[in-house]
Amino acid sequence: MQNGRGEVPPRRAASLRIGPLPRPSRSSAVQTEQVSELLADVADRLILPRFGALGTDDIQEKKPGDLVTVADRDAEVELARVLRDADPGVLVVGEEGVFTDPSSLEALPYAEHAWVIDPVDGTRNFARGRADFAVMLAEVRSAQTVRGWIWQPIHSRLYVVERGAGVTCNGVQLTPPPPSPRDVPLGASYLPVPGEEHAEVELVRSWGSCGIDYPKLIAGELDFLCYRSMFPWDHLPGALMVTELGGRIATDTGADYHAGVIGRRLVSATDPHLWQVARDALFGD
Repeated sequence: MQNGRGEVPPRRAASLRIGPLPRPSRSSAVQTEQVSELLADVADRLILPRFGALGTDDIQEKKPGDLVTVADRDAEVELARVLRDADPGVLVVGEEGVFTDPSSLEALPYAEHAWVIDPVDGTRNFARGRADFAVMLAEVRSAQTVRGWIWQPIHSRLYVVERGAGVTCNGVQLTPPPPSPRDVPLGASYLPVPGEEHAEVELVRSWGSCGIDYPKLIAGELDFLCYRSMFPWDHLPGALMVTELGGRIATDTGADYHAGVIGRRLVSATDPHLWQVARDALFGD
């Protein structure tokens, strides 16, 4: 059923149906492949049937410009239910749930064990019928991400990361991207940032989904990413992928990113040198 470590083969994932996740013991976690199947199953049942088929009443604004759809809400509820059933004491932090009750987000830095859910990362793309969206999940222990998943349902790509074990894409172990061939480092950002016209870097608009941006970064299509928000559901899976492949992700002040870091400027790059170049070009000394 799986292809390699924790991976669901392309297109096969859409037909998966799984039962309850096994309840972990104190010394073992829910199996990586079980979580991979869960993401594919929830996407198949609750997200993909709405792709390109959302009605007016299925899309709302949480605040101006910040969309949520019935697919976001239903998928998050289902993911949270299954994860809590597997481990009733675990903290579950979901993007949509935090909007109505921020207490779980406030508890995340202090939690011994937590799951962080982004049910549809790139909701605007999803609502417009664009393929660049993802389902993302991170497992966090004592503010450190230990595992992460990015499932791109339309592109049929599943990225899985485990701390100390590296990153796979559809079962293939990834290696660090080669040194950048570009004379001027190329980065992407969703929002304008200070210094974006700086001659030392080239900055383009991102794809509107961290679940698309981070895989492009670790593939070497970009040299760096820059964000002006650092909600954990957006960044935890991709951040661990970056560091497992030799890159760096930190705030503009140099604080390495983890679930307990709060700030407004986040830079990730394929290697520490490019991180410093991008940070200095965009935010000064």
